[in-house]
Amino acid sequence: MTLLKKQNVNDTIIQLKVIKKIYKLGKIEVPALQGINLRIDKGSSVSITGPSGSGKSTLMYIIGCLDRPTYGEYIFNGLNIPHLDDDKLADIRKKKIGFVFQTFNLLPRATALYNVELPMIYNGVPKTDRKERAIQLLEKVGLGHRLYHLPSELSGGERQRVAIARALANTPDIILADEPTGNLDTKMGAEIINIFKKLHKEGKTIVIVTHEISIAQEAERIIKMQDGKIVGDIHSKKTKVHK
Repeated sequence: MTLLKKQNVNDTIIQLKVIKKIYKLGKIEVPALQGINLRIDKGSSVSITGPSGSGKSTLMYIIGCLDRPTYGEYIFNGLNIPHLDDDKLADIRKKKIGFVFQTFNLLPRATALYNVELPMIYNGVPKTDRKERAIQLLEKVGLGHRLYHLPSELSGGERQRVAIARALANTPDIILADEPTGNLDTKMGAEIINIFKKLHKEGKTIVIVTHEISIAQEAERIIKMQDGKIVGDIHSKKTKVHK
């Protein structure tokens, strides 16, 4: 493993400067993030890892515009996030960020096809266009034969593939995945990570939050966290796509 080279500001999609997050429990202040400085380039593949309580989930919520920092500056693709109102943040989440969660978060009574169409419905994409794109995305993740199946009729790995297709629906600037293999066995987890690696190879910016070192090492860059701080920032050599 080698130390990271200096990044080009013009290629930056995420820039965090002295980010702090403090939760208040009555009169007690609990620091979750303690002065995070981080830049992520467009088209890069990054994992954020660390033990439970290290702050990686809090950092993910801030990067994904799901929460606001208590202090500090967050620039996302040129936008100063802490200064935006809730409606603008919702718009960014809808159009600019594709989310993949550990628990899949699929509508249980909707088909795989409709689950992938849903973000495009919210984004005002015409019915014919969104159905065509949803089919293409499900085919892309190897589920062209499962379009009309409900989540209960799919395996865990298949459900996560639907979730990845859904995350790609509005052509986001970044894919943000929170423990995407946490509910999967080793074989299915490897298949899901390989999809992320293929998306990265196509030029997508991928950020994966995980406590599993073996999963973290599949990204080209590993951010290690502990006690609300970044304690490591290194390149990984395991970036090949398995065929």
